[in-house]
Amino acid sequence: MTEHLRADEVAEWRPPWQRHEDDREQRDEDAPARPDTPADEPVDDTDEYAQAVGVPSQHSAEAEEKLAEEIPDTAPVPEDVDLGAVLEAILMIAEEPLTEEFLSAVLERPRSQVREQLGRLSAEYTGDGRGFDLRRQAGGWRFYTRADYARYVERFVTDGASARLTKAALETLAVVAYRQPVTRGRISAIRGVNCDGVIRTLLARGLVEECGTDPDSTATLYRTTTLFLEKIGLDTVEQLPELAPFLPDDVTDIEEDEQR
Repeated sequence: MTEHLRADEVAEWRPPWQRHEDDREQRDEDAPARPDTPADEPVDDTDEYAQAVGVPSQHSAEAEEKLAEEIPDTAPVPEDVDLGAVLEAILMIAEEPLTEEFLSAVLERPRSQVREQLGRLSAEYTGDGRGFDLRRQAGGWRFYTRADYARYVERFVTDGASARLTKAALETLAVVAYRQPVTRGRISAIRGVNCDGVIRTLLARGLVEECGTDPDSTATLYRTTTLFLEKIGLDTVEQLPELAPFLPDDVTDIEEDEQR
């Protein structure tokens, strides 16, 4: 009997340090839970580490289904949706003319359908005598005030203040439009006066912009902007009227003298 008890004691014997740990664990189990002890955290389905090492989640199918419901539909505009109304909604907030290619890519509709709808809308607004118009200018489509009511809109926007360009600014803008890309020195030579101040005004108005440097003199080159085309109602600079009927007969001699 004694030998059997000794055998049991030997089997249950623990080193002092391990007995200390066992006693501490037992005390922790027997002690009542503190009121401020947080509950166990729930299992997180989006375990970043598990995803990184390729461990599948037990709720992966449910999570993927929920994620699929949250992803917005990027399909093309359905056939039963009025394409013209969609184009109206987009163009209503456009800050610059939108090309047919861009609208076709956004709506995932053929370019021919987009072009047809834009033309139909433009004709509809004109036929109804609307105060606004849909026109193709500066390479794209945008809403504009109809010319018949432009003076009233200008009165509202400017509130009596003049927003017209000076004669010097108009002359400089014309030189840039017909000779672009052109440097300040070339503009000054054509006009016969310094044009630095006028160029700054045109830059501030957004009518001209920098477009690189001249390879010979490294001077800054200037050209007209999309806003310039909008203001004068053209699609491209190639539509500018010819200057020949307005030039003097000896213009060739003047250019040769300037080159000398």
